[in-house]
Amino acid sequence: MEILTQSEMSALPDFGHRLRQLRWFRRTFASCVKALDKRYRLETTFNEEVLAKVFVDWVETIEQKKRLANVNRADFIKFSGGLMLRELIKADPAAVRLPVNAGDLPETIAFWPEGFLYTNFCISAVSVVHLQELGEPLHLSDCVDDLRTWWSFRENTHEMPAYAIAFLDRFLGVEPNWTMPDLPEARAAMLEAAAGEKLLADDE
Repeated sequence: MEILTQSEMSALPDFGHRLRQLRWFRRTFASCVKALDKRYRLETTFNEEVLAKVFVDWVETIEQKKRLANVNRADFIKFSGGLMLRELIKADPAAVRLPVNAGDLPETIAFWPEGFLYTNFCISAVSVVHLQELGEPLHLSDCVDDLRTWWSFRENTHEMPAYAIAFLDRFLGVEPNWTMPDLPEARAAMLEAAAGEKLLADDE
């Protein structure tokens, strides 16, 4: 997967906080749409009102769980990206029109162009926030370009949008929680970090 807007996002200082403002969220999403349209000859439209609802629902959930950022910041960044993907897939604000000759497009785009847009946007955002805040680049799993994985991704998230969190984790090389994907307290990395904190507290 080409992360086309990552460098543009990286140019914005403190991108993680900017993204939690509606105008920057809209601007960044529109930039991602423009980059994908230009690169793959797509024609994308999106509903501004629906996108604003996606933003509000995402921010509300993040605010409720933000204390977990102090437990494991890196994992909370990934979880936040998964939540964003869940809301985008659930609300589906975009409509993507493929070019007449779509045979040379990557299979994942031809199969599910809207899902590709949402995933590209979320991976770009997670990658930039992770790099800016922690100084560490993220590396995508090979399954992000596997059409069989995308078949499962589309089918499962249409039945249960929360699975988007687990699939984004898989794309980012993180162990997914398929049982309770939208419960951050149950994530393997969070449980491990919390256990480590308890051990440290017990030793003091």
